[in-house]
Amino acid sequence: MRYKLLGKSGLRVSELCLGTMTFGDDWGWGAPKDESRKIFDAFAEAGGNFIDTANNYTNGTSERFVGEFTKADRDHFVIATKYTLSEFPTDPNFGGNHRKNMRRSVEGSLRRLDTDHMDLLWLHMWDGMTPVEEVMRALDDLVRAGKVLYVGISDTPAWVVSQANTLADLRGLSRFVAYQGEYSLASRAPERDILPMTQAMEMTYLPWGILEGGEMTGKYNAPSEEPKRSTDTSERIKTIAAVLMELAKETGHTTSQIAINWVRQRPYHMIPILGARREKQLKDNLGCLEFTLTDAQIECLDQASPIDLGFPHSFLGSNHVRGLIFGKTFPQIITQRQ
Repeated sequence: MRYKLLGKSGLRVSELCLGTMTFGDDWGWGAPKDESRKIFDAFAEAGGNFIDTANNYTNGTSERFVGEFTKADRDHFVIATKYTLSEFPTDPNFGGNHRKNMRRSVEGSLRRLDTDHMDLLWLHMWDGMTPVEEVMRALDDLVRAGKVLYVGISDTPAWVVSQANTLADLRGLSRFVAYQGEYSLASRAPERDILPMTQAMEMTYLPWGILEGGEMTGKYNAPSEEPKRSTDTSERIKTIAAVLMELAKETGHTTSQIAINWVRQRPYHMIPILGARREKQLKDNLGCLEFTLTDAQIECLDQASPIDLGFPHSFLGSNHVRGLIFGKTFPQIITQRQ
């Protein structure tokens, strides 16, 4: 396990992050406490120090488990949790991005984690109502109070994040150092705006859903006794999984490891989030650290799931429009911004 700086900060985090939405079986499909402990220990023994949870994961059980598992060596681990999602559906102020819910959620998370601070606080989802000025000021207040060390944002439009970080930079507030969102070989939409934004803003991207809930492993392509979240998946996913299965056969690695490494080797600052319900699954996923995909293998996977960047990206990237802008000089211009 190697370590990376988290965005535009000096914080060192492991190149893989452990997602703990599976810690606790309150929702009927997670891992009980003893198995959660095995998963945590396997990650820590591999050198992992970056743990991700949320105030609502398994009704708070996930945070309690994380707090208990990290307590003996709290300062070694980088604990990230989230706020936004409602914990009391009939109360309008028990969810959202606003200051009142932020304060209430953070205090509850600190109690469950049994710590006096969280290393990283994520805004979980953009509510479309709270002014960005309120969010950034309130987050900065938590940082200044020492309850939060760094802030990140998840599942939010690129233009909102750009506005927020620009505002923070201009006013001397704590900026978002990382972005968390969906991304996999089958879900490449972030390549349109979100990933270029994180690159421009010097943010780390933490992708979740890398294996599409296990659908990318190939267990839906043929009869299997592996536990499944749903009864079937789409033909498109099965087609992509078939390519992964063929590469797995050629390389001697598993489909999960290949899918994770496709994400790890994207041309962005990435720290994949690994989620597992069993220790065996996590140990398999950690095997991705033992090899890298060749350029030819990456190209094969890219072709299995191409992306249309759409307007204005495909328009601006066309040879015709580049000719209109640069004349014949575009190939002669050296820049790192493209």
